[in-house]
Amino acid sequence: MYDWVEGFAQKPGALWALFLIAFMESSFFPVPPDVLLIALAVAKPKRAMHFAGITALGSVLGGMFGYFIGYELMEVIGRPIIEFYNADQYWLQVENAYRGPVGVWFLVAAAFTPIPYKVATIAAGATTMPFVPFLIASAIGRAARFFLVAGLIWKFGPSFKAYIDKYFDKLAIAFMVLLILGFVAVKYVF
Repeated sequence: MYDWVEGFAQKPGALWALFLIAFMESSFFPVPPDVLLIALAVAKPKRAMHFAGITALGSVLGGMFGYFIGYELMEVIGRPIIEFYNADQYWLQVENAYRGPVGVWFLVAAAFTPIPYKVATIAAGATTMPFVPFLIASAIGRAARFFLVAGLIWKFGPSFKAYIDKYFDKLAIAFMVLLILGFVAVKYVF
């Protein structure tokens, strides 16, 4: 599927494919849009930020659909999606996080890191997380992720693609650790 998604970069309508894959991945599709985003950014580095914006928009709108699935269609559609991805262990963690004091921050982390975002969006709806904080957290996390990827390719060129492909999960986790440490520092220093 990875190769299939990456293959869209060479076809007319690649931007629509990028938007649709970002939308679908946020609620049910298995391949992250980063694959096509990276391929497009490598092909046209000067348009990388434009591609990131399309990806972020599609992903946030798809996240809203995932929220709707969790809120209105959990047993009919949401539960089968969670089971299809064998994400029951994630589901309980996400559900508990959303019901606790770190819910919105957990969503930002899920939107940015390799945590399955579709599980996070469905859980947000199922746990009735307030919609506006859900939308803001999704926009921050998804935009940060996609603009970081596009920005690195824009800055360092196509050779950076191999590095991103190999280390994206570790880079995302390192960024989240730094972000959390920054919030802790702000809380205790100021």
